[in-house]
Parts: sequence; structure tokens; C-alpha cells
Amino acid sequence: MSKLVTIYGGSGFVGRYIARRMAGEGWRVRVAVRRPNEAMFVKPYGAVGQVEPVLCNIRDDASVALAMQGADAVVNCVGVLNELGRNDFEAVQAEGAGRIARLAAEQGIGRMVHISAIGADAGADSQYARTKAEGEAGVLQHMPDAVILRPSVIFGTEDQFFNRFAGMTRMGPFLPVVGSATRFQPVYVDDVAKAAVKGALGEAESGVYELGGPEVKSFRELMAQMLDVIHRRRIVIAMPFWVARIMASVLDLAKYLSLQLFPNNILTRDQLKNLRRDNVVGEGAKGFADLGIEPATLESILPDYLWKFRPAGQYNEMQSSAKNLNM
Repeated sequence: MSKLVTIYGGSGFVGRYIARRMAGEGWRVRVAVRRPNEAMFVKPYGAVGQVEPVLCNIRDDASVALAMQGADAVVNCVGVLNELGRNDFEAVQAEGAGRIARLAAEQGIGRMVHISAIGADAGADSQYARTKAEGEAGVLQHMPDAVILRPSVIFGTEDQFFNRFAGMTRMGPFLPVVGSATRFQPVYVDDVAKAAVKGALGEAESGVYELGGPEVKSFRELMAQMLDVIHRRRIVIAMPFWVARIMASVLDLAKYLSLQLFPNNILTRDQLKNLRRDNVVGEGAKGFADLGIEPATLESILPDYLWKFRPAGQYNEMQSSAKNLNM
């Protein structure tokens, strides 16, 4: 019988790519998610019955243990960018990660891959960064041979980074950004999946890997590249941190006063803290080179999915050609 991997958060942005690649390796894939009915799109990643969504609540021991029963490897992709209800940073990124590792150790599962983030720091003033570090510590406490991946900002077809800002260009001539000088090292989602698969297959040494693409650029430079891809001219406005802090405070307060009926998906005070710090691979850190992976460039991927934000969408190039003919 083929081996089995349980991927927690396997229908999410990164998880779905890992699920597809693990199925391609011939493994049975169990996709553990809160809403299995919304994860049915993963089933065609493999043969009939090879990839199956299952119900799992990462905050519950019994649920997590059942989802990994009989597995040969587990991968944890669960994380939150914004707290909502009981799915806060502490419960999901710290306690949840430790719970998966503890139960995997109890069940004798040999391999674990954990998706963390560059910037994970137990001493950080950001709850996001601090709980990422706590999650890593919990994983290593119970699964000391785990492979931990720390990607920079991840891009790809379903990303919430370039898609979000490209969508904002439809609203007017200005594109406001916070932390315009902050540096990022964007990494392609399928490259992160390749690294995770190597860990699950036992082809990567245990330890922490920081994953960044081949280019380091400031936030402003990334927006300029995006604008070039979507053929739009916009004025990038560098919003001062003090202005952004007032905005984030008001939005967080509105979320609190509405009892979270109106979640703050725009800018939180915690996100603002992270935007003050560069998000790049640290000097001397293990990375893609140690895994034998050559990461994709922004230039090779962005046009494949950002074309829909061009003024004429998929017909933009056709219109440009027609104008040249008319001349």
C-alpha cells in the first residue's frame, strides 16, 4: 500500500500545492481542514480516492489525532494573517503547531514538515512573529528531526499579496503602501511546496530553512514591477507609519466594537509592526541551495496570473497589436 501523508491546512494557498505534489509522488494524501466540503477541489489532484479532505479542528486533540492516524508523515500549513474569533495567533500558530507535533510523536510518525515564516522571533513585539517562533519551539520539542520552512512573502496564482495590490489599482490613480522601503524576498508558492515535499519524503536534512526567491526588492520596487506587468500607471504613495498606525487602530477598534462582525482585513496594528522589519533570508541560513532547488523569478511567474488586472485583461496584448497595425 502506498504511503500516507496528512496535510493540515492542505486546501490553503501553500497546502494545495504540497498536496498536488505529494499525490504526484504516489502518496495517499489526507487533507485536514475545517470545512471539507469547501476543499473538494483537491480530489482531482490524484487518482480516485488518492486525495481526500477530512474534517479537523486544529484546536482539538482528538480531531488532530484522528486526522493523522496511520500517516507516515505530517505537514502543517496552518497559519493566520489576521485573528478571527477563537482562531487567534496563540491558538493556531503556537498551540496548534505544538499539538500536531506532540500527537505525531505519540503515534510514532517519523517525519514532520512545518511551515513557519521569516521573521519568527520569540522576542518580537508582533504577536504574529512571536507565535510563529513559539510554534517552531513546540514542534522541535516533540519532533526534533522536523523540517521547518520559513518562507518570505509567498506569491502565486492565489496569493493575497500581488493580487490584492493589483486589485487596488482599479480604484484610482494612487496606490498607497506602508513600509515602502521595507525589503522582501518573494518566493514562488510551488517552490515552497517542492521544499516541503523533500522534507516529507526524507530527502532533506532536519532543521530550519529560510526560503527566499532570487530577488530582494523594497515594497516600492515590487509595486513598480507589478504595475509594469499589469500595464497600469499609478502613483505609489508611501504612507507614513504614524498615519498608518492611526488607520490600523481605528480599524482594529471597529472590529472589536462590532464583536468581530466586521473583521479588519485591511491593516492591523500587528501587521504594521511586521512591516517595519525586512523580510529576507538571514545571512548564513540554510535555504533553497541546500535543498537543491532553484527558485523561480518574479518575472517568470507574475504575468501568468496578473494579466487579469490589465486594462483589457486577456485582450490587452491583442489591443496593443491592433494599435500598432493601425499606425
